[in-house]
Amino acid sequence: MALNWYGELKKDERRSFLACLGGYTLDSLDSQMYALLAPVLITVLGFTKPEIGALTTVGLLGNALGGWIAGIAADRFGRKRLLQITILWVAGFSGLAALCTAHIEFFAVRFLQGAGFGGEAAVAGVLLGEVVRPHLRGRVVTGAQAGYGLGYALALLVMPILFAGFDEQIAWRIMFAVGAVPALLALYVGKYVPESEAFETVKLLRREGKRPAPPFWTIFNPANRRAAFVGVLLSTGVLGGGFAVHAWLPTYLRLGLHLQIGKTAAFLALSIAGLIVGPLIGGFISDRIGRKHTFLSLIPIHALVIVALLFIKPGVEATLMLIFLQGALQGAVAGAMLPTFTEMFRTDIRGTGVGFCITGGRGIGSISTTAVGALAVTLPLNEAMGICTLSAFCLAIAAALFLPSRSGLELAN
Repeated sequence: MALNWYGELKKDERRSFLACLGGYTLDSLDSQMYALLAPVLITVLGFTKPEIGALTTVGLLGNALGGWIAGIAADRFGRKRLLQITILWVAGFSGLAALCTAHIEFFAVRFLQGAGFGGEAAVAGVLLGEVVRPHLRGRVVTGAQAGYGLGYALALLVMPILFAGFDEQIAWRIMFAVGAVPALLALYVGKYVPESEAFETVKLLRREGKRPAPPFWTIFNPANRRAAFVGVLLSTGVLGGGFAVHAWLPTYLRLGLHLQIGKTAAFLALSIAGLIVGPLIGGFISDRIGRKHTFLSLIPIHALVIVALLFIKPGVEATLMLIFLQGALQGAVAGAMLPTFTEMFRTDIRGTGVGFCITGGRGIGSISTTAVGALAVTLPLNEAMGICTLSAFCLAIAAALFLPSRSGLELAN
C-alpha cells in the first residue's frame, strides 16, 4: 500500500516528515497567493499583465539562487538550522507583502520570498533523506511533497473566506498576512526535529581536522560533475514540462475548452488532488523499481496523457480523468527527484548538489512558460502547451538514461 510506510516510521523520522510536509505546504500556500491574487493586484494596485508575469519570473529567479545558496549553507551549518531559517524567511516575506504599496516593493519582496522557497525545498529534502532509513527514503521524501498540493488547496479555501468577509481593498493584505502564520513551524523544527546523523558525522570529522569543508565548486569536479549536470537537466525537463502545463491550464480551460468559471474550478481541483496523490504513489514506485526506472517508466506515460489531453481533446468526462492523471504523474515524477539527488552526492556536498540540481532546473525550466506564450501567438494554445511540454519531457528522458542505478542504499559520507 502507498501509505503503510507511515506506521513504520520511528519517532524522529515521523517528526522530520511532518516538519518537511508542513514546510512544503507553507511554500505552496504562500506561492499560490500571488497567482490567486493577480486579478486583485491588477484592479486594486494597477499592475499590468506583463508586470504580473514578471512577478512570477522574479520569484523563480530568486528560487533558483536561494536554493543553491541555502544548500551551500546547509553543508556548512547544518540542515536543521537552515530549515528553520528558510521557514522564517518565507513566512516573513509573505507578511511583508501585506505591507507593500509600490510595485518595486512587490518585486523585491517576491524575489526574496522566492529565494526562501528554493532554500526550503532543497534543505528539507536533504534533511529528510538523511534522517529516514534507506528502504523508506523514496516513499517518505517523495510523500512529503504532497504538501505542494495541500498548500494549493489551502490557498483556494482561504481566499473566498477572506474576500467574503472583507472588502478586496484590505482582503488581499490579510491573505498575505495569513501567510506569515506558519512561521510557528520553525518552533516545531527547533524543538522536535533532529539534525541528521550523517551531517553530525561530517561535522565531527571537520572538528577533528580529518576532513576540511570543501568549496561549493566541488560539485563540478570530475568525480561529481556528471551527477550535477545530469541532475539539473532532469530537473529542467521535469519541472519545465510541469510549468508549461500548470501555468497555462486555467487559461486553456477557459479559452480553449470554453468552460465556465465553476467548471474550471472543478477541473483545477482534480489537478490539485492529483498533485497530492501523485507523490505518495511515486515514492512507492521509486522504492520498488528504483529511481532511474521510475523516471523512464512514468515520464513516457505522462507524455501520452499530455497528448490525449491537449491534442486529442476528448469529452468532458475523459478530460476530467486526464487532468487528474496529469497532476498525479507530475507530482510523482517531480517528487521522485529529491530522493534521487540526495543519493547522488556525498554528505559534505549534498546540500550544495541537491540545491543546484533542483533550483537550477526550476530556473531554467521556467523558460517554458514564456515559450508557450510566444508560440501561442501563431499556434493554438493547446498545441503551444503540448510542444513545450513534450520537448521538456524528451530532455528529462534523455537525462534519466544517464542516472546511476543507486537507490535505497546507505548514503555516502
